[in-house]
Amino acid sequence: MSFEADPEPRRGEMSRSLEGIAALVTGGSRGIGRAVVERFVRDGARVVFCGREAQVGEEVAAQLGPTASFLPCDVREEGDVARLVDVCRTTYGPPTVLVNNAGVNANYDATTMTGEEWDAFFAIDLKASWLLAKHVLPHMVSAGGGSIVNVSSIHGLVTLEGFFPYAAAKSGLIGLTRSLALDYGQHGIRVNVVCPGFTRTRLVQESLDRNPDPTAAERAMVAGVALGRIGEPSEVADAVRFLASSESRYITGASLVIDGGLTARRAG
Repeated sequence: MSFEADPEPRRGEMSRSLEGIAALVTGGSRGIGRAVVERFVRDGARVVFCGREAQVGEEVAAQLGPTASFLPCDVREEGDVARLVDVCRTTYGPPTVLVNNAGVNANYDATTMTGEEWDAFFAIDLKASWLLAKHVLPHMVSAGGGSIVNVSSIHGLVTLEGFFPYAAAKSGLIGLTRSLALDYGQHGIRVNVVCPGFTRTRLVQESLDRNPDPTAAERAMVAGVALGRIGEPSEVADAVRFLASSESRYITGASLVIDGGLTARRAG
Protein backbone atom coordinates (compact mmCIF):
# COMPACT_ATOMS: atom_id res chain seq x y z
CA MET A 1 0.00 0.00 0.00
CA SER A 2 1.22 3.49 -0.78
CA PHE A 3 1.44 5.94 2.10
CA GLU A 4 1.57 8.98 -0.16
CA ALA A 5 -1.18 11.56 -0.21
CA ASP A 6 -4.51 10.09 -1.27
CA PRO A 7 -6.69 11.89 -3.82
CA GLU A 8 -9.68 13.69 -2.39
CA PRO A 9 -12.90 11.65 -2.55
CA ARG A 10 -15.56 12.92 -4.95
CA ARG A 11 -18.41 14.87 -3.44
CA GLY A 12 -20.88 12.47 -1.81
CA GLU A 13 -18.43 9.56 -1.94
CA MET A 14 -17.46 7.97 1.39
CA SER A 15 -13.68 7.87 1.89
CA ARG A 16 -12.26 4.36 2.03
CA SER A 17 -8.73 5.39 2.90
CA LEU A 18 -7.94 2.01 4.50
CA GLU A 19 -8.89 0.10 1.36
CA GLY A 20 -6.97 -3.16 1.09
CA ILE A 21 -4.60 -2.71 4.01
CA ALA A 22 -3.96 -5.43 6.62
CA ALA A 23 -4.60 -4.27 10.19
CA LEU A 24 -4.25 -5.75 13.67
CA VAL A 25 -6.50 -4.73 16.56
CA THR A 26 -6.07 -6.04 20.10
CA GLY A 27 -9.03 -6.17 22.47
CA GLY A 28 -11.30 -6.09 19.44
CA SER A 29 -14.25 -8.16 20.67
CA ARG A 30 -16.05 -5.52 22.71
CA GLY A 31 -16.33 -1.81 23.36
CA ILE A 32 -13.91 0.57 21.68
CA GLY A 33 -11.94 -2.27 20.09
CA ARG A 34 -15.00 -3.77 18.45
CA ALA A 35 -16.05 -0.35 17.16
CA VAL A 36 -12.57 0.06 15.65
CA VAL A 37 -12.75 -3.32 13.93
CA GLU A 38 -16.19 -2.51 12.51
CA ARG A 39 -15.04 0.93 11.34
CA PHE A 40 -11.93 -0.48 9.68
CA VAL A 41 -13.87 -3.17 7.83
CA ARG A 42 -16.40 -0.61 6.65
CA ASP A 43 -13.52 1.52 5.41
CA GLY A 44 -12.08 -1.31 3.31
CA ALA A 45 -9.43 -2.80 5.61
CA ARG A 46 -8.77 -6.48 6.24
CA VAL A 47 -8.56 -6.98 9.99
CA VAL A 48 -7.24 -9.62 12.35
CA PHE A 49 -8.32 -8.95 15.92
CA CYS A 50 -7.99 -10.69 19.26
CA GLY A 51 -9.79 -10.69 22.58
CA ARG A 52 -10.20 -12.61 25.81
CA GLU A 53 -13.60 -14.12 24.98
CA ALA A 54 -13.27 -16.51 22.06
CA GLN A 55 -17.00 -17.05 21.52
CA VAL A 56 -17.73 -13.33 21.41
CA GLY A 57 -14.82 -12.69 19.07
CA GLU A 58 -15.84 -15.43 16.68
CA GLU A 59 -19.40 -14.10 16.60
CA VAL A 60 -18.14 -10.60 15.75
CA ALA A 61 -15.95 -11.96 12.95
CA ALA A 62 -18.85 -13.97 11.52
CA GLN A 63 -21.05 -10.87 11.46
CA LEU A 64 -18.41 -8.80 9.67
CA GLY A 65 -17.62 -11.28 6.92
CA PRO A 66 -14.46 -12.48 5.16
CA THR A 67 -12.36 -9.37 5.75
CA ALA A 68 -12.36 -9.83 9.55
CA SER A 69 -10.75 -12.72 11.41
CA PHE A 70 -10.65 -13.41 15.14
CA LEU A 71 -7.78 -15.17 16.89
CA PRO A 72 -7.52 -15.91 20.61
CA CYS A 73 -4.31 -14.36 21.93
CA ASP A 74 -2.76 -13.71 25.32
CA VAL A 75 -1.13 -10.35 24.61
CA ARG A 76 1.10 -10.80 27.67
CA GLU A 77 2.91 -13.67 25.96
CA GLU A 78 5.42 -12.92 23.20
CA GLY A 79 4.83 -16.29 21.53
CA ASP A 80 1.11 -15.59 21.21
CA VAL A 81 1.81 -12.10 19.88
CA ALA A 82 4.24 -13.43 17.27
CA ARG A 83 1.63 -15.97 16.16
CA LEU A 84 -1.06 -13.27 15.90
CA VAL A 85 1.15 -11.15 13.66
CA ASP A 86 2.06 -14.16 11.52
CA VAL A 87 -1.59 -15.15 11.08
CA CYS A 88 -2.32 -11.62 9.85
CA ARG A 89 0.61 -11.85 7.44
CA THR A 90 -0.51 -15.17 5.97
CA THR A 91 -4.24 -14.36 5.92
CA TYR A 92 -4.39 -10.78 4.66
CA GLY A 93 -0.79 -9.67 4.20
CA PRO A 94 1.85 -7.97 6.36
CA PRO A 95 0.16 -5.60 8.85
CA THR A 96 0.74 -1.92 8.20
CA VAL A 97 -1.78 -0.70 10.78
CA LEU A 98 -1.75 -1.69 14.45
CA VAL A 99 -4.22 -0.61 17.13
CA ASN A 100 -3.14 -1.46 20.68
CA ASN A 101 -6.46 -1.40 22.50
CA ALA A 102 -6.24 -4.35 24.92
CA GLY A 103 -6.30 -3.31 28.55
CA VAL A 104 -7.80 -3.94 31.98
CA ASN A 105 -8.72 -1.74 34.93
CA ALA A 106 -6.81 -1.80 38.21
CA ASN A 107 -7.27 -0.10 41.57
CA TYR A 108 -4.67 -0.93 44.22
CA ASP A 109 -3.13 0.60 47.30
CA ALA A 110 0.54 1.31 46.63
CA THR A 111 1.51 -0.10 50.03
CA THR A 112 -0.32 -3.41 49.68
CA MET A 113 -0.04 -4.18 45.96
CA THR A 114 2.31 -7.11 45.42
CA GLY A 115 5.06 -7.32 42.84
CA GLU A 116 3.19 -10.16 41.14
CA GLU A 117 0.04 -8.04 40.87
CA TRP A 118 2.08 -5.14 39.47
CA ASP A 119 3.73 -7.34 36.84
CA ALA A 120 0.45 -8.99 35.81
CA PHE A 121 -1.28 -5.64 35.35
CA PHE A 122 1.52 -3.90 33.46
CA ALA A 123 1.96 -6.95 31.23
CA ILE A 124 -1.46 -6.19 29.72
CA ASP A 125 -1.74 -2.42 29.95
CA LEU A 126 1.79 -1.49 28.84
CA LYS A 127 4.10 -4.39 27.96
CA ALA A 128 1.63 -5.84 25.45
CA SER A 129 1.71 -2.67 23.35
CA TRP A 130 5.50 -2.90 23.14
CA LEU A 131 5.32 -6.60 22.20
CA LEU A 132 2.85 -5.93 19.39
CA ALA A 133 4.96 -3.05 18.11
CA LYS A 134 8.10 -5.17 18.31
CA HIS A 135 6.65 -7.78 15.97
CA VAL A 136 4.75 -5.44 13.64
CA LEU A 137 7.39 -2.75 13.10
CA PRO A 138 9.64 -4.92 10.85
CA HIS A 139 6.70 -5.42 8.47
CA MET A 140 6.02 -1.68 8.42
CA VAL A 141 9.68 -0.90 7.77
CA SER A 142 9.65 -3.34 4.82
CA ALA A 143 6.45 -1.75 3.50
CA GLY A 144 7.94 1.73 3.66
CA GLY A 145 5.45 3.01 6.22
CA GLY A 146 2.61 2.27 8.57
CA SER A 147 0.55 3.57 11.45
CA ILE A 148 0.31 2.52 15.10
CA VAL A 149 -2.49 3.88 17.28
CA ASN A 150 -2.28 3.20 21.01
CA VAL A 151 -5.39 3.51 23.16
CA SER A 152 -4.60 5.19 26.47
CA SER A 153 -7.02 7.18 28.64
CA ILE A 154 -7.51 10.63 30.09
CA HIS A 155 -5.94 9.01 33.17
CA GLY A 156 -2.66 9.17 31.26
CA LEU A 157 -2.91 12.96 31.53
CA VAL A 158 -5.08 13.71 34.55
CA THR A 159 -6.38 11.33 37.19
CA LEU A 160 -8.20 10.92 40.49
CA GLU A 161 -7.58 9.29 43.84
CA GLY A 162 -7.88 5.52 43.75
CA PHE A 163 -6.55 4.93 40.23
CA PHE A 164 -3.15 3.52 41.17
CA PRO A 165 -1.43 2.12 39.13
CA TYR A 166 -3.85 2.50 36.19
CA ALA A 167 -2.78 6.10 35.60
CA ALA A 168 0.89 5.07 35.59
CA ALA A 169 0.33 2.49 32.84
CA LYS A 170 -1.73 4.87 30.73
CA SER A 171 0.94 7.55 31.10
CA GLY A 172 3.49 4.95 30.04
CA LEU A 173 1.57 4.36 26.81
CA ILE A 174 1.89 8.05 25.98
CA GLY A 175 5.64 7.91 26.54
CA LEU A 176 5.91 4.72 24.48
CA THR A 177 4.06 6.46 21.67
CA ARG A 178 6.43 9.41 21.60
CA SER A 179 9.55 7.24 21.67
CA LEU A 180 8.39 5.01 18.81
CA ALA A 181 7.28 8.04 16.78
CA LEU A 182 10.77 9.52 17.04
CA ASP A 183 12.64 6.27 16.45
CA TYR A 184 10.63 5.10 13.43
CA GLY A 185 9.54 8.31 11.74
CA GLN A 186 12.51 7.97 9.38
CA HIS A 187 10.84 4.81 8.03
CA GLY A 188 7.55 6.58 7.29
CA ILE A 189 5.92 5.00 10.36
CA ARG A 190 3.59 7.16 12.43
CA VAL A 191 2.72 6.41 16.05
CA ASN A 192 -0.07 8.24 17.88
CA VAL A 193 -2.20 7.74 20.97
CA VAL A 194 -5.84 8.47 21.80
CA CYS A 195 -6.97 9.29 25.32
CA PRO A 196 -10.69 8.61 25.70
CA GLY A 197 -12.75 9.97 28.56
CA PHE A 198 -16.11 8.54 29.66
CA THR A 199 -17.14 6.10 26.92
CA ARG A 200 -20.21 3.85 26.95
CA THR A 201 -18.41 0.53 27.15
CA ARG A 202 -19.71 -2.51 28.99
CA LEU A 203 -17.59 -1.69 32.08
CA VAL A 204 -18.86 1.89 32.27
CA GLN A 205 -22.47 0.81 31.80
CA GLU A 206 -22.16 -1.91 34.44
CA SER A 207 -20.73 0.60 36.91
CA LEU A 208 -23.72 2.89 36.29
CA ASP A 209 -26.21 0.05 36.57
CA ARG A 210 -24.89 -0.90 40.02
CA ASN A 211 -26.24 2.40 41.37
CA PRO A 212 -29.75 2.60 42.87
CA ASP A 213 -30.53 5.31 40.28
CA PRO A 214 -28.40 4.74 37.14
CA THR A 215 -29.82 7.83 35.46
CA ALA A 216 -28.79 10.06 38.35
CA ALA A 217 -25.38 8.38 38.43
CA GLU A 218 -24.87 9.15 34.75
CA ARG A 219 -25.88 12.78 35.24
CA ALA A 220 -23.29 13.07 38.01
CA MET A 221 -20.65 11.40 35.82
CA VAL A 222 -21.06 13.87 32.97
CA ALA A 223 -21.57 16.98 35.11
CA GLY A 224 -18.07 18.21 34.22
CA VAL A 225 -18.20 17.20 30.55
CA ALA A 226 -18.60 20.20 28.26
CA LEU A 227 -20.77 18.26 25.80
CA GLY A 228 -22.89 16.94 28.67
CA ARG A 229 -22.90 13.26 27.72
CA ILE A 230 -20.92 10.03 27.65
CA GLY A 231 -19.09 9.29 24.42
CA GLU A 232 -19.88 6.32 22.20
CA PRO A 233 -17.27 3.71 21.18
CA SER A 234 -17.92 4.59 17.53
CA GLU A 235 -16.80 8.16 18.19
CA VAL A 236 -13.45 6.95 19.49
CA ALA A 237 -13.23 4.52 16.56
CA ASP A 238 -13.67 7.37 14.07
CA ALA A 239 -10.68 9.16 15.60
CA VAL A 240 -8.61 5.97 15.55
CA ARG A 241 -9.52 5.45 11.89
CA PHE A 242 -8.37 8.98 11.09
CA LEU A 243 -5.00 8.45 12.81
CA ALA A 244 -4.56 5.06 11.14
CA SER A 245 -5.20 6.42 7.66
CA SER A 246 -3.15 8.60 5.34
CA GLU A 247 -5.55 11.46 6.07
CA SER A 248 -3.38 12.11 9.13
CA ARG A 249 -0.12 11.62 7.24
CA TYR A 250 1.67 14.55 8.95
CA ILE A 251 0.60 13.63 12.48
CA THR A 252 2.89 11.52 14.66
CA GLY A 253 3.82 11.44 18.32
CA ALA A 254 0.50 13.12 19.11
CA SER A 255 -1.91 12.53 21.98
CA LEU A 256 -5.53 13.06 20.95
CA VAL A 257 -7.92 13.61 23.85
CA ILE A 258 -11.47 12.37 23.15
CA ASP A 259 -13.37 13.38 26.28
CA GLY A 260 -16.15 15.75 25.28
CA GLY A 261 -14.26 18.63 26.89
CA LEU A 262 -13.87 17.06 30.35
CA THR A 263 -10.20 17.99 30.75
CA ALA A 264 -10.70 21.50 29.35
CA ARG A 265 -12.10 22.64 32.68
CA ARG A 266 -9.85 24.41 35.17
CA ALA A 267 -9.80 22.71 38.56
CA GLY A 268 -10.87 24.65 41.62
